[in-house]
Amino acid sequence: MTPSIFKTCRRHGPALLLAVLAACVQPQPGSDVSRAGRYAPPGAPPDTCWSKHTSPAVIETVTRQVLAEPAQTDSSGRILRPAIFRTETRQQIVQPRQERWFEIPCPGMMTPDFIRTVQRALAARGLYRGPVHGQMDMATRKAVQRFQAPLGLDSGTLSLASARKLGLVAVAG
Repeated sequence: MTPSIFKTCRRHGPALLLAVLAACVQPQPGSDVSRAGRYAPPGAPPDTCWSKHTSPAVIETVTRQVLAEPAQTDSSGRILRPAIFRTETRQQIVQPRQERWFEIPCPGMMTPDFIRTVQRALAARGLYRGPVHGQMDMATRKAVQRFQAPLGLDSGTLSLASARKLGLVAVAG
């Protein structure tokens, strides 16, 4: 670090240093960043657009009673002192966190006319009740999520497969 940068960082704090360092970071070969800064999975075809959905891990709490001391009985089998149990609680991962890449319509395709068509298609299926205004707002994203969740993608970002299933994008073939 040059002395002038060091003085500037001392004067303006660590936030400036982080900004300077972040500007110097270049994507490494094989990283998720490709094609002019758009994210894509490794090996994605050129001129395609992608999104990544991360589903959280599913964790359950398991509680069980463990025998700490057995019951004491007399010779006739009568209980003199009942058994003592202790409670053990632990968390268990039922389903690990999953990251899933899926192809999406590219930004140039997401015009207000296309989004209005998406809204009408979702409204026809009873999933969208908002205004047909051509904006990908929260209500539209929730409707997209309701459409895609039964298909195995719990995301409000419209996948290309869902757009095809809605009849909005031609199926290559």
